[in-house]
Amino acid sequence: MDLYEYQARDLFEKYEVPVLAGLIADTPEEARAAAEKIGGVVVVKAQVKTGGRGKAGGVKVAKTPDEAYEAAKAILGLDIKGHVVKRVMVAAGARIDKEYYFSVLLDRANRAYLSLCSVEGGMEIEELAVERPEALARVSVDPLTGIDKQKAVEIAEAAGFAPELVDKVSDVFVKLYSVYKGEDATLVEVNPLVLTEDGEIIALDGKVTLDENADFRHAGHALLEDKDAADPLEAKAKENDLNYVKLDGQVGVIGNGAGLVMSTLDVVAYAGENHGGVKPANFLDIGGGASAEVMAAGLDVILGDPQVKSVFVNVFGGITACDAVAKGIVGALAELGSTATKPLVVRLDGNKVDEGRAILRDANHPLVTLAETMDEGADKAAELANA
Repeated sequence: MDLYEYQARDLFEKYEVPVLAGLIADTPEEARAAAEKIGGVVVVKAQVKTGGRGKAGGVKVAKTPDEAYEAAKAILGLDIKGHVVKRVMVAAGARIDKEYYFSVLLDRANRAYLSLCSVEGGMEIEELAVERPEALARVSVDPLTGIDKQKAVEIAEAAGFAPELVDKVSDVFVKLYSVYKGEDATLVEVNPLVLTEDGEIIALDGKVTLDENADFRHAGHALLEDKDAADPLEAKAKENDLNYVKLDGQVGVIGNGAGLVMSTLDVVAYAGENHGGVKPANFLDIGGGASAEVMAAGLDVILGDPQVKSVFVNVFGGITACDAVAKGIVGALAELGSTATKPLVVRLDGNKVDEGRAILRDANHPLVTLAETMDEGADKAAELANA
């Protein structure tokens, strides 16, 4: 789960990371009141989960409360890369001397953590990594030891901080790692981390991604979720404990096991090249031990996506027997009734495959087509989506 900037700021403050005062506002009037409370020059910042806010007009400096009102009025309702601004943060202004970059993230490839750091902050880090990779220090972090003072100093020196700043910035790195570890995050990023004219190190803008697999350890994380902004299909899938990710294609995909589903996405995309360029519409893994009820819940989610034109159910029976999957399909279609109008291509193999296919043949549902192989099923589903 990605947090809004104001949520990241509040987490930083909880772990004693140096931040500036910041208040949220949903209306121009609230922005004016926030500016009055903070006092002095403030910055009104759009709260959206995407980058490029400044370029899109989503960040404005206000010298008075009335200017904060006008800034919020201009920003609220703004569309930034498809994200409509519904809330702003009014933050205290800072007299910036220099801007830096720091992050710690999950390095899945090496089964470790990785810290990225640069004395050239403020710009898009992706651009810096491409244009001047030597300016971005990459320091591996052992999850068992994390970022202590010694590792933080190593990161600061690798990034090229001036000797007189190493001690000060390394203290902040340690506190930022405390956020990462304490909140079970997969990303903690500060861009920019600034040196003010008064010699203070401040986390001016933060980005935090929390690992939802650790939610059972953090009851408060549920309060951070923006349910109004959530995709309704993804929210529905989450309620049913389904591993679902919405994509941009036309062929709905259901499989059991993440590896099989990923392979199915590739096969559908390849088959779609011969049928008008159709693509997978989603990733949906019903799991290795999925019941008929889980299959029904998955079909309900996918068939409710107006973008989906056909569905490919690709199941290899192991823990999940094919007859249970077939019963789930038949039951889901019966429950959905006339609202189910999209064709399903079903490929079953493995445990109790003959029984599963027999159940589907006996049901003889007009929307269901059986396929012998994964390639055959993907091709048929792509053809139907393009019809």
